[in-house]
Amino acid sequence: MDTLGNLFVVAAPSGSGKSSLVKALMEVDVGVAPSVSHTTRAPRGQEKDGREYFFVDRATFDRMIEAGDFFEWAQVHGNRYGTSRQAIAARMQAGGDVVLEIDWQGALQIRRLFANAILIFVLPPSWDELRARLQRRGEDSDEVIELRLANAREELAQVNQFDYVIINEVFERALFDLKAIVHAQRLRFSAQKRVHADTFKALDID
Repeated sequence: MDTLGNLFVVAAPSGSGKSSLVKALMEVDVGVAPSVSHTTRAPRGQEKDGREYFFVDRATFDRMIEAGDFFEWAQVHGNRYGTSRQAIAARMQAGGDVVLEIDWQGALQIRRLFANAILIFVLPPSWDELRARLQRRGEDSDEVIELRLANAREELAQVNQFDYVIINEVFERALFDLKAIVHAQRLRFSAQKRVHADTFKALDID
């Protein structure tokens, strides 16, 4: 996909603080926008359709797969999640940056489809802290928490396939690291050449 904008893909085990970091990034950087994914799971807490996710049933999700509507999709914790091709392409072709919060399977699918995607993995500082964060959320039963911890071991085994790693021990530091990654990517040669093609041409830079 030939676009002016950057695609940032953020993955992490449940409870690592991924969503809080991405939300905070978008509050301080208006150049980054989210891509709202589709999911077959039920809304949690104050979640609203079209804001956190588009909530659809399995039959609808299957039809979207067959129609090729998803950039990537994966099954996570028994539910399906998918990223709309149209939502990402429209913003990036207009020069905007997009950030995706998805699991590692989806992140690697994105990398195969979009070579310039920037893959970022968020780690918890320890297993004990990850368990404590899952418990503090108060959303899951003990059985579900154990499932999430078991899945996290598989997820963390994929971290070496990502471009950047953030350890979310102190939130403010982790947010600083995320902002630094976004800013640095915008200054890379390939990104600058895409965005400022006329300047490069005028300076006879290939």
